[in-house]
Amino acid sequence: MLRVENLGHRYAGATADALHDVSLDVERGRVLGLLGPNGAGKTTLISHLAGTLALQRGRILVDGEPLAHARQRQPTQIAVAPQDYAFYGALSVAENLACFAAACRLDGAVRQARIDACIDFAQLARCAAVRADRLSGGLKRRLNLAIALLAQPQLLVLDEPTAGVDPQSRAFILEAIARLARAGAAVIYTSHYMEEIEAIADRVLILDQGRSICEGPLPELLAAEGNVLRLSAPGLDETLLSRHGTVEPPDRAGAWTLHLAAGSTPAGVLSDLEVRGLCVAQIAYGRRDLEQLFMALTHHSLRDGS
Repeated sequence: MLRVENLGHRYAGATADALHDVSLDVERGRVLGLLGPNGAGKTTLISHLAGTLALQRGRILVDGEPLAHARQRQPTQIAVAPQDYAFYGALSVAENLACFAAACRLDGAVRQARIDACIDFAQLARCAAVRADRLSGGLKRRLNLAIALLAQPQLLVLDEPTAGVDPQSRAFILEAIARLARAGAAVIYTSHYMEEIEAIADRVLILDQGRSICEGPLPELLAAEGNVLRLSAPGLDETLLSRHGTVEPPDRAGAWTLHLAAGSTPAGVLSDLEVRGLCVAQIAYGRRDLEQLFMALTHHSLRDGS
């Protein structure tokens, strides 16, 4: 549904590109997880999709049509639910939805039908008459989502949709987004919570310093380097581990990551450490998770600046 080809952008006065040759595809019925540390270029990419930033280099196509033409023909085809609350605090939930439905040029029975459908989808009926600024954090996030869905967009861009919400609200929002994808929407989902991306994303794009450093189907990315062994032990060093495979430096918790060489096994590693008198404090064996992949590629955590 969406194709971005070699997108590049440099802000006035900047010495480096905010985006450099970034490409991606998003299909209907699929969720693309967009990851990157602060300053990676995520906001610049979203601003292009929202139509608030002029295209400098590259192409953005919607069903093969340039984004500008697609927006002119159908302005509500793409919706963005921003990280900040995008509604009027002094208005009630129902009043906010009526206001934004009018902005989407929904009229008469269609307008009311869409308002009712979005209230029902986001489970906001019990607080429809409540002022938006009096809602809990989770209900405010639901209202943000409901407003974005009013015009039934074909592409939905969600920027940190669960920031500051309780676990119950987070679970509800994730399931709601999964339902939207199953119903045929194309979704771009950005979050600082790796477990959310792993839970709902079909593909992942990782940006760092304005460049795409990893993109592809999530299961393939996580399985690309096979199973790994993560362990920590007082006195453990690279020399002891390197005979069993490729070693990554320890993380902030002091755990080493070992990509086992052909013929090496976790049991063999543990036996070798026992012979040397080392006591293992923690060990895990299996595929690399998304956070480990991100750390290996960017060399810092998701919340770090770039």
